[in-house]
Amino acid sequence: MNVQIIGTRKCNDTQKAERFFKERRITYHFRDLTEKGIAKGELDNIKSVIPIEELIDRNGIQFRKRNLSFMVFNIEEELLNDSLLLKTPIVRNGRLVTIGFQPEVWKAWFKS
Repeated sequence: MNVQIIGTRKCNDTQKAERFFKERRITYHFRDLTEKGIAKGELDNIKSVIPIEELIDRNGIQFRKRNLSFMVFNIEEELLNDSLLLKTPIVRNGRLVTIGFQPEVWKAWFKS
């Protein structure tokens, strides 16, 4: 099991995801997007499972700050340049990926 949680410390859903794995004593690696962004290869791996349109947080603070709702832009470029535009948490377990707090999906990962 190689679980990775990608998010920010201030995100409530990210905090809930961390708590979910801690309570079950499942070790995970946490990546704070405020400290280090996401690499192109990593984004490519994630978008092979989840469509890129679903990765950008159109309701988030960063999206509003940057006024992106009124602009035409390349989603992948924006996500690589500003990782705070990602919906969080992104939870990875090998090739399995989820966005947001999805405990039922995570439980299914560990049953198999």
